[in-house]
Amino acid sequence: MRVAFTGLGVMGYPMAGHLAKSGHDVSVFNRTATVAEAWCKEFPGTAAPTPAAAAANAEIVFCCVGNDDDVREVMLGDNGIMAGIAASGIVVDHTTASASIARELAEVAASKSVGFLDAPVSGGQAGAENGQLTVMVGGDTDSFERARPVIDSYAKAVTLIGAAGAGQLAKMVNQICIAGVVQGLAEGLNFAQRAGLDPAVVIESISKGAAQSWQMENRWQTMVNDEFEFGFAVDWMRKDLAIALDEAIENGARLELVELVDRFYAEVQAMGGHRWDTSSLIARLR
Repeated sequence: MRVAFTGLGVMGYPMAGHLAKSGHDVSVFNRTATVAEAWCKEFPGTAAPTPAAAAANAEIVFCCVGNDDDVREVMLGDNGIMAGIAASGIVVDHTTASASIARELAEVAASKSVGFLDAPVSGGQAGAENGQLTVMVGGDTDSFERARPVIDSYAKAVTLIGAAGAGQLAKMVNQICIAGVVQGLAEGLNFAQRAGLDPAVVIESISKGAAQSWQMENRWQTMVNDEFEFGFAVDWMRKDLAIALDEAIENGARLELVELVDRFYAEVQAMGGHRWDTSSLIARLR
């Protein structure tokens, strides 16, 4: 298909690459033009000067940027995606943003006879590079079924959760759960070390039981070694948790653990860990 990808960050760059390697005709846009140029040297495709230009000939336009404000700029600006995409096209927003902006964009898209899917992802940079992302989608069934085979280029699981905004809400659930798991793992590993236990032996034992998690399997050793210069940044996790906390105010959900872990991440930021991996929660326990 003719597709466009806007936002070539640590996630978008490899995701767009998988689209090109899957045989799609890819046009890319990035606010830092040199990044788009570098992408075009690595993968078959063309760089566009604006999001509108990238979207002009595309059947599906993908977006992966930073936050609500970034999404509005790239989608609704004078040279934004909505200004360039043709009727019957589909916009897929992979940004982790609020459910409210997803619903707003779905209304704008509908007024232009364009499909819209909010489709945040989980799996981090490694998942993007390996084509193994989990994608949570909000939107209508027809747009989902048309876009799903293309999204499969970089995903291991793609699920339609519900109407517009449901993908973002599901991503909030994902981050809520991760926050609790990482804090529990941090406290457990710190406890083990202070108790004089060998963390490797402990993990070998408990990872075969009910305590097992992706975080335990993939992060315990770097946590023990105080290695955090990689992975999903604390700054981005706090952004995601803030979105969930704002939504909880609207729907009345109690996020007491999230409020606590968010404060702990603020302590990590104060230690200089803005770009550290989320597993750096253990650093504040040392």
